[in-house]
Amino acid sequence: MKGEDAREQIQKLLVTGDNRLKQGVDPAKVRQSYAQALEAAREAGLEESILPLVELRLRDLARFSDADKA
Repeated sequence: MKGEDAREQIQKLLVTGDNRLKQGVDPAKVRQSYAQALEAAREAGLEESILPLVELRLRDLARFSDADKA
């Protein structure tokens, strides 16, 4: 995947995960979107710049999941 195509794919996967989170979709599906974004970033050599974004989103996912259990 070329640089710009990879960036678009990564952005799409992050937004998909964000939308799933907001819509209350199964956390496993949300996590899957973020994992796919991270894998695409690894393949494109962009992992260092994308990892902090994914980690932040995973913390949000955990926070929202914990709130749902309360």
